[in-house]
Amino acid sequence: MKVTVVGAAGRMGGRLIQAVKAADGLELTGAIERPGHPQIGTDAGLLAAVGELGVPITDDLAAAMKTADILIDFTFPEVTLNNLEICAKFGKMVVSGSTGFTPEQKTAVEKYAEQIPIVLAPNMSVGVNACFKLLKETAKILGDDFDVEVVELHHNKKKDSPSGTAVRMGEIVAETLGRDYNRVANYHREGMCGERTKKEIGMQTVRGGDIVGEHTVYFIGMGERIEISHRAMSRDMFARGAVRACQWLEGKSSGLFDMQDVLGLS
Repeated sequence: MKVTVVGAAGRMGGRLIQAVKAADGLELTGAIERPGHPQIGTDAGLLAAVGELGVPITDDLAAAMKTADILIDFTFPEVTLNNLEICAKFGKMVVSGSTGFTPEQKTAVEKYAEQIPIVLAPNMSVGVNACFKLLKETAKILGDDFDVEVVELHHNKKKDSPSGTAVRMGEIVAETLGRDYNRVANYHREGMCGERTKKEIGMQTVRGGDIVGEHTVYFIGMGERIEISHRAMSRDMFARGAVRACQWLEGKSSGLFDMQDVLGLS
């Protein structure tokens, strides 16, 4: 399959290009950056340290998708929605690791998925998705008798807060316990805010340095505590997951999927 990568000059873009280059059955044919980016015109392979690929970085996604089969998009919701519009026009597949979607933006993604196949996942790590599965099973066992708190740590350049992965962890626990995440998520405690409610799910954020990503969900009961944690040590695992999602999508005509589907954990 022929692949276009968006954000090709960034840290994640470089990892994605490396993963595509190493994967069986995938070929990089497009590399996209925002208009005016200083690396436009540079060979994407040279920038990603995999050798010259003959694929210059451009700002024309429509032209790139005319010859590509699939787009890998790790950007931001507004950019992703614009990219989905172009891909839907050409009937192309999409793998997106973008986070921070509003409910309205998620609805827009679902509409595009009626036309093309999309894998949208806040975290494409195999390990994180194993944690998602464990969280669901743990919440089923513990029920409402344990307080739930989610703590996430990321580098100081990350723009959304809490992370998409942390939100998904909270959503999984809330859904399993029959709660509405948007009603029970508590993002802020300060001053005389009163006792913790039984149903709330605390969402705490830490930003600093070059932390790739760490997530811990605490199930806290009387006299005992369970912690389910994942620590990312490099961005390579996200890129490998995106490549796996590309390979899994081949042959599908439409639908909205996530990494639980890709890994057979649904």
